[in-house]
Amino acid sequence: VQLSNVRCFGGGGKGRSWKWRRMLRFPHISQCMELGNTIARDYSSLCVKQPIGRKLFCLFCQSKPELRHCNSLLDKMGEYEVQSDEDRKSFGMQIINRFLSRQVPDLHEFLSGAPFLQYLQSMYFERFLQWKMVERQPVTKHTFRQYRMLGKGGFGEVWACQVRASGKMYACKKLEKTHMKKRRGEAMALNEKQILEKLNSRFVVSLAYAYETKQSLCLVLSIMNGGDLRFHIYNIGPPGLEPARVRFYAAEVCCGLHHLHQRNIVYRDLKPENILLDDNGHIRISDLGLAVKLSGGNLVRGRVGTLGYMAPEVIGHEYYGISPDWWGLGCLVYEMTAGRSPFKRQGEQLTAKEMERRIQETEEVYRKTFSSETEDFCRSLLTKDPRQRLGCRRCGVEGVKSHPFFSTINFRRLDAGVIEPPFKPNVHTLSTHTC
Repeated sequence: VQLSNVRCFGGGGKGRSWKWRRMLRFPHISQCMELGNTIARDYSSLCVKQPIGRKLFCLFCQSKPELRHCNSLLDKMGEYEVQSDEDRKSFGMQIINRFLSRQVPDLHEFLSGAPFLQYLQSMYFERFLQWKMVERQPVTKHTFRQYRMLGKGGFGEVWACQVRASGKMYACKKLEKTHMKKRRGEAMALNEKQILEKLNSRFVVSLAYAYETKQSLCLVLSIMNGGDLRFHIYNIGPPGLEPARVRFYAAEVCCGLHHLHQRNIVYRDLKPENILLDDNGHIRISDLGLAVKLSGGNLVRGRVGTLGYMAPEVIGHEYYGISPDWWGLGCLVYEMTAGRSPFKRQGEQLTAKEMERRIQETEEVYRKTFSSETEDFCRSLLTKDPRQRLGCRRCGVEGVKSHPFFSTINFRRLDAGVIEPPFKPNVHTLSTHTC
């Protein structure tokens, strides 16, 4: 969002508000004692999973001469994970020669002992509690400035907004309560909020804040200014995308699906409109209202999603697990490559019954725009039998990542966000289509 060209509602068009910066002031540590008594003091959740907790624990270790080498080892291990395949072996040997011996215990096991207990008595943990108190401040519509509308959905609108205290931009998804009630969408909205609260993935939109007004339930999400994949497939140049972009977007979607599946979440609505690009050209999966969490490894049954992208087992009212998501990835790769969906030509009018028949009975057509690797990848994902589908076999997601279609993708580096996207959206061009 280019703020200089956007009308601002309140605040005079300024960025960070000095008045609202008071929200970011840390409370006195005496005000945090009650929180300190109630918070779960678990090493993994406090010092590994939470970014601010991890940072403060690292600062604590850096302040202790006897623990500094642990910090250095953690840093080097992080660097090792994003090394290219040709440099990985030599870099690993450097780590072994510098840090490791047969007597060295597991690093996190060591840090979770006496060092963690010392950390809990330090000023760094007090600072962590202050951060937690700031996080718990009430959020209302007055926390944000509102800018232009980014788009409309079935239950409301999406607006660009800015946190008054920090100046950071987000997308505010306003779900109108009257529309949700008429269309029985309350459960869907609550489901999306609850699932997003559990996720922390660079490939899925992040929920930063949630609040409600008299008229709306508001979800404040990662802002994605680069448009959706459908726009890029059909509105910029001839239909379809270049092979490098197809491969890159498919790989990032694969990582996003993997992160969801690790938490037993099935997405169930994978289509180009729901894949959004940021300013730099990275993608995120959005709109998780139809996602479902599998409990205890159980399967689910339900005809949900968008018909042109539904898997045969969904149309057939069968029980399923993660299989519809891998089918959706096959549809997505096909559409990005061919400039049309697998079972319907662009502009073709089909009845729902005919679309269902094609998905369940007919084979998709592959033309010369498909390389042999891309065709095999799509065929493997668009297998009618979910038990034989790529991603659903015994090798799981590793079978997808190791397919020749992804031979040029280093998934370790991709997961770390260090691979440069092959395309950077022109935000000015996009804004003329979305205003």
